[in-house]
Formats: sequence, C-alpha cells, structure tokens
Amino acid sequence: MPSQHPMFDWHRDPDGVVVLTMNDPDHSTNTANHRFTNEFPAVLDRLEAERDSITGVVLTSAKKTFFAGADLTSFVAAGPGDVPAVEAMLNKLKADLRRLETFGRPVVAAINGTALGGGLEIALACHHRIAVDDPGVLVGLPESTLGLLPGAGGTVRTVRMFGIERALAEFLLPGTRFAPGAALSAGLLDEVVPPDDLLAAAKRRIGSGSRAVQPWDEPGYTIPGGAPRDAQTASLLATLPAVLRKKTRGAPDPAAEAILAAAVEGAQVDFDNAQAIESRYCAGLAGSQISSNIIEVAFFDPRVIGRSANKRSDRPRYKASKALVLGSGPVAEGVARACADAGVSVTVVADDLDTGHPTDVDVLIESAFDDGARRRSLLAAVAGRLAPGTLVLSNSSAFTIASLAESAPAPENVVGMHFFAPVDKMDLVEIVTAEKTGEEALAKAIDFARQLGKTSIVVGDRPGFFTTRVLQAFLDEALLLLAEGVPASSIERAATQSGYPVGALALLDDLSLPLMLRIRDEISEGRAVDGAESTTWHILRRLIDECARTGRESGAGFYDYDDRGRRRGLWSGLSVMFGDAKRDIAFADVQERLLFSEALEAIRCFDEGVVRSAPEANVGSVRGVGFPVWTGGVLRYADRYHGGLPGFAARCNDLARTYGARFEPMPSLTERASAGGSYS
Repeated sequence: MPSQHPMFDWHRDPDGVVVLTMNDPDHSTNTANHRFTNEFPAVLDRLEAERDSITGVVLTSAKKTFFAGADLTSFVAAGPGDVPAVEAMLNKLKADLRRLETFGRPVVAAINGTALGGGLEIALACHHRIAVDDPGVLVGLPESTLGLLPGAGGTVRTVRMFGIERALAEFLLPGTRFAPGAALSAGLLDEVVPPDDLLAAAKRRIGSGSRAVQPWDEPGYTIPGGAPRDAQTASLLATLPAVLRKKTRGAPDPAAEAILAAAVEGAQVDFDNAQAIESRYCAGLAGSQISSNIIEVAFFDPRVIGRSANKRSDRPRYKASKALVLGSGPVAEGVARACADAGVSVTVVADDLDTGHPTDVDVLIESAFDDGARRRSLLAAVAGRLAPGTLVLSNSSAFTIASLAESAPAPENVVGMHFFAPVDKMDLVEIVTAEKTGEEALAKAIDFARQLGKTSIVVGDRPGFFTTRVLQAFLDEALLLLAEGVPASSIERAATQSGYPVGALALLDDLSLPLMLRIRDEISEGRAVDGAESTTWHILRRLIDECARTGRESGAGFYDYDDRGRRRGLWSGLSVMFGDAKRDIAFADVQERLLFSEALEAIRCFDEGVVRSAPEANVGSVRGVGFPVWTGGVLRYADRYHGGLPGFAARCNDLARTYGARFEPMPSLTERASAGGSYS
C-alpha cells in the first residue's frame, strides 16, 4: 500500500487474492478512529480501481485482537448538540462498509483475535467469517452493556441474518460475547480453524467459488421468520414491549428501547433506509447522559484502576501455581473453582486445624465462617506452617484484616481479598490493606486477582470496608421505610425500578438475616449506634427471634419460599407487623432515599480514605453491590444529579428536613459543591 495509508498493509497473491492487514501504527489495537475512517475509503478506491485483477479479499489484523470497534472517547464526550455529527459519522462508515460488501468479489474476514462491537460489525459486512480456534477470543455485539446499540450495521445485518426474534434475544439485547465455537454454532461464523491455518482457510474459501453477494442483496430475499407486517411476526412483536418491561422492570434502559425500535423499524424498510434508522437511534444514545455514565463505569473506570495497579510495582508480575483454600461452603468452593479455571493447582480443606494439608503453596486463601476468633486461630495455625513470604489472603466482608492478622506469624504477608458471591459470576474483588500489610504482598494480591480474571479495587481496613458499608446503608434504608409503614412491595418495586438487580428485602433474605446481624455488629463495634440503626437492628431481631424467619436458606424470611427455594411472594405477616405505622411517602422519595443512602455512605468512605479514588468507588458500587449501572456508579450519581453536585447537596438537605439527619450533607460535600467540584 502507499505510505499515506499505513494502517492497511496490502498484499496481492499471484492468484489475485488481496490480503488487507489492519495495523494501526499509533495504537495497540485497531479502532474506528480518525486514521481508520480517513484511510479506509482510499483502500476501497484502490480495490474498485483494480477489481478486474482481484479474485477476492481477505481482511485480517496484525494486532492481538481483530478490531476493537468504536473509539468510545468520542461517545463519552458527545452531548445532545453532537447528535447530528455522530449520525453523519455513522452513516459515512456504513457507506464505506457497504462499498466493501457490494464490491463484487468475495470478501472473507479472517478473525485472528477478539472481534467485539465494531469489530464484528466489520466482519458482518464481509461475505464470510472465519475465526481462530482459541477460547480466549471473543465475538459478539456487547453494545447494549455499554448503553449503546450496534451502530455500524450490526443491528440491521443480524436482523437480516437471523430474523427479528433471534437477533434481539440472542445477540442484540443481551450483548452476548461468544467463544469461537459458540459463535460458529450460533451462525455468526462460517468456520473455526487453528491459528496457523487462518489465512490459508480464508484463501481456500475464496478459491472454492464462494459467494460475493450478501443474502439480503439477492433477488427475492425475505427476513427469516417474516417481516413485521406478517401475521405471526406481528403477533410476536406485539409482546416485545411487555417482555422488555419485564427485563428492565421499569428501570431506565434507553439502549434496550432503542435496539428494539431500530430492529423493528429497520425490518420494515429496505437495507439502506434500515441503516439510516439504526444510525439515528445510535447517535441519540451517544448523546445521552445515561450512555456516557454506563460507558465510563463499564469501560473507562476499570482501565483507570488497571493503570493505577500497574504503577504499584515495577517487579515482574506475580503468578501463583499452587493454592490452598481454607474453608467450606459456596464461596470457598467458588474461589477454588476460580483458581482451577485460572490454571492454579488448588487444594481445599475444611476450616479446622487439621495438619494434613499441603504447605508448599504460593497462596493461602482463608474463607472460613464469619467468626472473628475462630478465623484468627485458623490463620495463626495454618499460616505458621507455610514457607516465608507465602501470600495469605483472607476473604472477609466485614472483619478488619488487622484484627484477623494480629496473631499471624507474618502480618506483612496478610491481605484481605473480599470475593463476592456467586464467585463465578461476580468479577470484582475488594482488596483490603491493613496497617502492617507490606507493599509486596499488596502487589502480589493485585496480580493474583488478575490471574483469576477479576477486577480489583483497593480499600482501607475499616469495619465493613467499602462495599459492605455501602450495601448496609441501602439495606438499612429499606428497613426504615418498612418501619415507617411503606408497603414491602413498594420498597421492592422502588429498588428494581431504580435499576437495582434485586429488591432490598429479597437481598436480605439471600444473604441471611443472622449473617447481616453479625456483620452489622462488626461494623458498629467501637462506635455509637444511632436511632436509625437501632430500629433496623430490632426489625431483623424480631423476624429471627419472634417469627423464626431467617432468610431464603431456611425457607422463610421477608419472602415465603417453596421447597425448591423459589420466591412465592412477600410474607403476609409484614403488613401485620408494620401496618400501624403508616406514613405517606412519595414513590420518588422512596427511590431517592435508597439511592442517596448509598451515595452518602460512599462519600463518607471517600472522606475517610476507605476508598481512595472515584473510579474504584464507582466500579465497586456497580459490580460489587448492584448500584444501578445507568448512574455510572455511586459517586458519579452524586456528581450528575439534577443540578450537579450542588443539586445533590441541596436535595440532601431536603431529605434531611423530611426524613432525618442521616441525609444531611457532610461538610466536605458542601464545600466541594460550593467550589464547583466533583468526585468523578
């Protein structure tokens, strides 16, 4: 290729196959940045000019990934006034991809690495897709998880490949990421081959006389399953808004609404008009605050955390090969599975003092029952048999690491690592540093979390750490609302319609009421307990002592359960217990009391140095305790409340006047708001 187009290496074989290798010289990944959008049209010009001597095109990448998709920085920066420019940019990119797929020669995407979002959309514009057989490679359209929709033709093409129902249910709405084998089975790929056979397979596909036209460009093409006007499809589409409402439970999810609209509207028109519809909806999302919030907490905040972790140590990255998990129960078992999945040889022993366990391990993970004295004895006994320098991790959600490590022979090697249940589905860990924790142990813990595929936040060693304190504030507020006479069903609906994954009372049942009391006692130890906390403590105590209702595991808590542990409904006795204390509280106030309780506790943690950065607070709140993702995280919620941080502080004062002093803004918040500052 001419030197003015360095992102694309052009190589034509004697048989006329052009191999285009994308290789952005300025970045470690290929993205739809200015270089790509400026150079790709010139590449297409050359392809068209030399069409008669070309038998086919292979599009591949010199990077570890195939193509990383859009440059999300521009989407975060976009506002309502930028929507027309974003729409025009998307339409221009689509026009270029349309030139590729109507070029008149077979085009094969040779997918050498991960192709998510825009990467897969480029591949979908090719006539054939072949990927390497590597379980580390992912293929999919995850835009919905970022508050966006596939805007480079992905919505339009998947609807035309699979039909409206399959496209929405399997690819667009869930944002599923597929390994190559699963993508092949789903129909996104045509072939999966060993890495060293990728280019040869792509050329074989061209040489076999493969098609050079997309199905939707063939005469007589119809959308699989029928167009929206077909009776059967129309009947299905009539149910989709209700299905969407059930999925979102009334919480803000503009991306899901836009995806549904773009898919259905686009299926009623020709391909080019469908692309324009897709662009309009995608640009509208890109200019919205909610999409910006989601992109920042899901994409950029974790990268800030990762870069900060990289700066902690200049030594080679630590990698464990043998682990000993001390404990029993679902969390300990989940930790053991995570170790095994990461290639770590793992031994699990019950939380007892038996000496029959290996001592030649790289890391000990203590995940015993939440009893402080018992755990201290275990750590002291077992850690004392390990080699000097062995990393010792304590999976605690509330007990301070200093108190657990005080009897360990080498407290500098002890670090807290709070795993969240279920371990295989929750990708966050909370790493806790005590006063005596050494920098080397901390660096090892961060590396070990990465080895397990977890995102980590580093927090200070105070009772409850960060996530448990923030979660406790949410649960306490729900119990106070119950005590004030707000119906339990309204409290649960307020939580789910605010975007929480589960209602507060259901979550209390899942966690177990006795466990929450023990955690509350640990968090409250050594400090005064206010009236609000006393009220919530007595509610839990009454359910346990007077009603023998301890949570889901026992079959009775705030909810009733069937023999298989499935929720049957809220316990009718709640209305009897709390029906006399009726207070007329607006539904919007119920929602904001839940949200503000967590935001204010997070700010207290920030002030105390328990959480050290806004990205860690935001990621920890969303991934660890289910703070609504549309907010962008707990501190971003405060920053971007109506009127910004000053508006948030003013609303705190309103809530405090009506509902109690716990909502009063702390001086640091008032000062930051007055100075025009923010947290995120």
